[in-house]
This record gives sequence, structure tokens and C-alpha cells, in this order.
Amino acid sequence: MAWTLSLYFFKRHVSTLFWFIVGVVALIYIIDFNETSNQMSGLPGYTVSGGLMMTALRLPLILQQTVPFIALFAGMTTLIGLNRKYELVVTRAAGISVWQFMAPFVLAAFLTGIAAVLVLNPLAAWGQKTALSIEAKWQGNKPQASNETPPWIRQIYENDDAIIGAETVLEDGLTLSGVVVIHFSSDGRIILRQDAALANLKDGYWLLNNVKESRPGEVVAIKDQVELPTNLTPEFVRERLTSPETVAFYDLSRKIEAARSFGISTKALETQYHSLLSLPLLLVAMTLISATVTLRFSRFAQSSAVILGGILSGFVLYVVTVLVKAFGSSGVVPPYVATWIPVFVALALGSTILLHQEDG
Repeated sequence: MAWTLSLYFFKRHVSTLFWFIVGVVALIYIIDFNETSNQMSGLPGYTVSGGLMMTALRLPLILQQTVPFIALFAGMTTLIGLNRKYELVVTRAAGISVWQFMAPFVLAAFLTGIAAVLVLNPLAAWGQKTALSIEAKWQGNKPQASNETPPWIRQIYENDDAIIGAETVLEDGLTLSGVVVIHFSSDGRIILRQDAALANLKDGYWLLNNVKESRPGEVVAIKDQVELPTNLTPEFVRERLTSPETVAFYDLSRKIEAARSFGISTKALETQYHSLLSLPLLLVAMTLISATVTLRFSRFAQSSAVILGGILSGFVLYVVTVLVKAFGSSGVVPPYVATWIPVFVALALGSTILLHQEDG
């Protein structure tokens, strides 16, 4: 009987999770397509079919960010439904404790987190890289301002001291779009600025395409291609400019070791790695929070204030997790502390509240 009941609760919760995911995917697709159309419709290569494809490619990354809220709302919805149909009342009357009938919900949340890490995250990383490549092709000679902080890298080759920046990083840093190269003299003055549509890292040089060269007091010169000598290796540039969001979970450990071998900071990659490792337990914490506000029986309906409290609690937990993750990426706190401490605090808080409500 216990296994039958647990399987029933597990199926109910998985079904609710599935329909929440379907609804969120549809909502994200509509909103992101509208936003993509507004931002990129003026680009030379943009088409409606391309916009639909772009939205589909970015969908897994956005969905990955909403998974904790899906776990929270799915848990609340399932438990409220079981309560209103007296199923939890009968379960309690049969002598089954809250820890026994919550086990299927916790297991479903944990398995959802594992699926998000092992399946959704690699798909999101691939989709984000592909979407950036498509966007760069659309831009052509018309780079578009990015909302993200542009990556910068410094190179000193012989007597040339230059800083290279880009709007978009493609092919793990081997191709840059919307490039700006600023050259400095030995006394720190700017002597040359090069603006290029694309830059490709070759063997011993950057190949700049569609270049505008600006020197102080001189007329702007336009060139089709310029070779900029460099001593940067593809391996170094790849590790230096790779965004953590474009690295699949399976490759993060290798990326971290490679970055360390070049003396590059790995805080952002380590934070991303620990964040993905802690995701299953974060979903469990969200499920426990949903239980703390929905298990108390109400004949007609759950108190809206109590439900709102659960939503706010989950939202605060998510905001704190994202905020502390930013601290970990910047090196303010160790990455493992930034990702694991909020999850353990949430688990302890949810378990404590359930113990107080159920066991006194």
C-alpha cells in the first residue's frame, strides 16, 4: 500500500511538473520571440523564420533559469490539489507521516534537477553558442550594442601594446564580432583605434575584416582586411574569453583545469560548476518550501496570504542564490560557499518549519 500511494503521488507531481514546463516553454517562446523581433528586426540578415529559430535556440538557457520556480509552483499546485480532494487527509488518517508522503515529491524534484543538469544544460550551452553565431551573421557590417559587458583582452607583442574588445564572442573566442582594438604608445597615449566587423585568430595574427582605422589628427582609413600580429595562442584565447553559460556541464571540469594552466581566473567557471551541482538540492529546497505553506488543511481554499508567503519565500531564495553566485563569480567569496550555503540554509529552514508544524 505504501509503495502504491508513493507511486501515485510521484505520478501526480511529475504530471504537474510536465504541464508547468509546457506552459512556461510556450510563454517564454512568445515573449522572447517578441523581444528578439524588436531588437534584431533592423539587422541586415534578420528574417521571421530566423527569429523563430533564434528563440528556439535560446529557449533551453532561459528555461534552465526558471526551473527553480517551476519546482516551487508545481509543488504548491500538486499539494493544494491533494488537500482540496481530501487525499492528504485520508493519508494522514492512515498513519502516514508527512516525511513519508513527501518523499515522492522530493524524489521527483531531485530527478528533475539531475535532468536539468545532464540534459537541459548541455542543450542550453549548445543553443546559446549557435544563437550567438547566427546573430553575428545577421549583424554583418552593422554590429549591435550588447546588453552584456563586452569581453576585453590585452596583448603586448614586440613594441605594440593593444587592448582588444568585442560585442560578441564566437567559436570559444577564436572569432570576435563587433571588434575594437585600441593601441597605446609607450607613455600610455592612444595612437590608433581599429574598428572591425569580425576578427579571426590565425597562426600568429588576428585577421580583421572591414576595418576602420582612426589615428589622432588624421582622416579615418577604411580597409578590407588587416593582419594584427599577436603572440596569443588559440588555447589561451579560448579559455580567456569563454562564457560559462556556453560551456556544457560535462566540459566544465576540463575548462577549469585548462584555464588554471594558463593562469586565468576560474572563479566564474567554478561558480557555474558548483551551481549546477547544487541545482537538484535547490529544487528539493523549493519543494520543501512549497510544502510548508500548503499542507495545512482548509475546507474551502488555502489562505491566499499563506500561499503568497510561500511564493515570496521561494523568490527570496532564488534572488539570494543569484546574488551570491555573482559574488562567487567575481571572487568576493569562494565559489563553493556562494553556491552551497544558500541551498543548505533553505533545506534546513524548510525541514525545520515542517518539523515544527507536524511534530511540534
